[in-house]
Amino acid sequence: MIYLDNAATTIHKPECVINAVAAAMRSLGNSGRGTHSSSLESSRSIFEAREKISEFFGCPRVENTVFTCNSTEALNIAINGAIDEGAHVISTCLEHNSVLRPLYRLEKERNVKLDFVAADKKGCIDYDSFKTLLRPETKAIVCTHASNLTGNMLDIERIGRFAREKELLFIVDASQTAGVIPIDMKKMNIDILCFTGHKGMMGPQGTGGMCIGEAVEIKPFKVGGTGVQSYNKMQPCQLPVSLEAGTLNGHGIAGLSAAVDYINSVTSEAIHAHEDALMKRFCEAISDLEEVKIYGDFTQKRCAIVSLNIADCDSGQISDILAMDYDIATRSGAHCAPLMHEALGTVEQGAVRFSFSWSNTEEECDTAAEAVRDICRRLR
Repeated sequence: MIYLDNAATTIHKPECVINAVAAAMRSLGNSGRGTHSSSLESSRSIFEAREKISEFFGCPRVENTVFTCNSTEALNIAINGAIDEGAHVISTCLEHNSVLRPLYRLEKERNVKLDFVAADKKGCIDYDSFKTLLRPETKAIVCTHASNLTGNMLDIERIGRFAREKELLFIVDASQTAGVIPIDMKKMNIDILCFTGHKGMMGPQGTGGMCIGEAVEIKPFKVGGTGVQSYNKMQPCQLPVSLEAGTLNGHGIAGLSAAVDYINSVTSEAIHAHEDALMKRFCEAISDLEEVKIYGDFTQKRCAIVSLNIADCDSGQISDILAMDYDIATRSGAHCAPLMHEALGTVEQGAVRFSFSWSNTEEECDTAAEAVRDICRRLR
C-alpha cells in the first residue's frame, strides 16, 4: 500500500520509536505510584520526555509540559480551563472540530462570544481581520498553525505578536505542524501550544500534550489520582500533576521521547524540505489535468497536503477507487473542518486529501499522480 494519509496519522514510524515502546512495555511500571524500580524507571522516562519536548518547543519550564492522549484532549483542557464565562474569543475558519466544538460548547454553556476570521476561496485569511474583530471583552485567540484540509499555514508569529500587544491569551493547535515546522513558543508569543504525537512527530497514537507559558492558569478538565497529595479533596494545583489526573501512557511517551530524538537527529527543516518536495512534485504532475481542482495557496510556506476533486465526482468515490484499484490510501469527505469546506465551496462534494510524510518516496508520489491521471482518462 502507498500510504498518503499522513495528516491523519503517520503509519510508518522510525524503528527507534517501535523499539522504545516495546522496551517500555517490558519494564515500565506506573509513574508516581511507588518507590520500586519499575515505577521509578517510568518516572525517569516520562521526566526525560518532558525535558526533550520542553526544549523542542521552547516551553519556559519542564513542568509546564503536560502529557495528554492527543491534541484534541489538549485543546479541550486548554479551551475549557483557560476561557471564562462571558469572554469573547477570536478564531478562524481554518479550524478543526477539535477547536470548534470546545468553543461552541463554551458558547452554549458559558455565554462565550465567538468570531471567526473568514477564509477566501484559496483558504487564506486577512490578518487585519483580527484587529477588526477585537472587542473590549476579547480574552483569547485560538487558532490552528496549519489547515488539515488545504495545508495552508497561518503566520503564527504575526498573530502571536498581535495577541501579546493586546494582552490576549494565545492558544495554538499545532496538530499538523509539530515535528515538521520549527516552533518556538517565546519567539511566537504562544501561551498554550497543543500538539499530538502520532502525526508529524512520528510517535505512537495515544500521545500528545500541551506546553504552557509563564503565568498562564488552566483549571483542570478532569480530576482524580495523581500519586501525590492523596488526602487533598481537591486536585493538586501544581503543574504538571494538576492537569494529568490518572495513569499516563508511559509506554507511548517513551516512544514519543525516542521520536523527538529521531527528529532532532535529522532536523525538522530536513523533514519539511523532503515532504514539500514530494508535494510539489505531485502537484506538478497533475497540474495540466482539466478535470482536477486543487485547493489551497501554494505560493507560501505550507504543510505537505494536497486536497483536490476530480470533475463533479464525490470525493468518497474517488478515494475508494484509489484504495481499491491502486492500493493508495487517502482521506476523503469533510476532514472535521466544516468552516473550511464552506469557504472552499466543497460542503457537498468534500475533497480527496493526499498528505505526504518523511517516509514517502518520489516513486510513490509519481505512482499516485499517475493514478489520478488514469482516473481522469477513465472518466473521459
